[in-house]
Amino acid sequence: MREIYAGAATNIDVMTRLVKPQPGERCNDPACGTFGFMIAAAQYVRDMTDDYADLTEELANFEVEEAFSGCELVHDTHRLALMNAMLHGIDGPIYLGDTLSDFGKRFKDYDVVLTNPPFGTKKGGERATRDDFTYTTSNKQLNFLQHIYRSLKANGKAHAAVVLPDNVLFADGDGQAIRRDLMEKCDLHTILRLPTGIFYAQGVKTNVLFFTSGTSDQGNTKEVWFYDLRTNMPSFGKTHPLKREDFAGFVAAYESDDRHRVADERWHSYTREEIAAKDDSLDLGLIKDDSIIDYENLPNPVESAESAIASLKEAVQLLQEVADELRATKEN
Repeated sequence: MREIYAGAATNIDVMTRLVKPQPGERCNDPACGTFGFMIAAAQYVRDMTDDYADLTEELANFEVEEAFSGCELVHDTHRLALMNAMLHGIDGPIYLGDTLSDFGKRFKDYDVVLTNPPFGTKKGGERATRDDFTYTTSNKQLNFLQHIYRSLKANGKAHAAVVLPDNVLFADGDGQAIRRDLMEKCDLHTILRLPTGIFYAQGVKTNVLFFTSGTSDQGNTKEVWFYDLRTNMPSFGKTHPLKREDFAGFVAAYESDDRHRVADERWHSYTREEIAAKDDSLDLGLIKDDSIIDYENLPNPVESAESAIASLKEAVQLLQEVADELRATKEN
């Protein structure tokens, strides 16, 4: 069972509020764990509809019975997901199975996907058995990413928020091809660079990718916005958990009517052309780390040495003058 690390619950809440699932939408988590994302999505809809009281009976039944679904591979975690859903009044389907096998081909035509796929590679380096993936790789996150953007309705409105480790942003080979395919088929509009250890073990760096489906298979991403919530931030953990107010700057930038006018040093954009020039790497958007020495800005070493020699000569001269005065005083 995947452990929930410090700050994960807060991040799930923020992701859900930014994605804004609506009544009547089909929401899914293809690697649902204990069903946390779907419970957050259901609660968001409940809050906006007075606990479904504002909905028709038919739509209210849809929310309870169909709107929120998931899939989980591990038996014990699947049982916990079923129990968790029941305690929160959700009867939507939660499947026991492997999304990355042909079993997962049934999960499609969703309006919303919220998920945190498991970390690592398939056992023994084997590749996913899905025969509908264009790119085959043993990297679970890259395979889940392929599944997710293919599972969205191709209506230009369906959207996803996905937690992924840093390696997805820069992996070459199939990784590069999958990122390119994502940016062709969807509008990858925002990437949040998270502090370390939020969703995975301490030291693992993660990000949230926000994207919207396209209506065609080409040219949907025009520019990608990055927010750096990692660099020059406090060390988050059990004694200093990540709180909702820590996301305030990101939320303001994300929801701005004009993102180009947001004055925040952590907020940067790159055009699709600029990303292509970097071999489609998305390992971008991090600001200068104040704890790291910038060697490019160090003074000229020759000048520094000459300045140090001059200072030492001056110090020697002053010491000699003090010694001469002390000697003169002693002789008198």
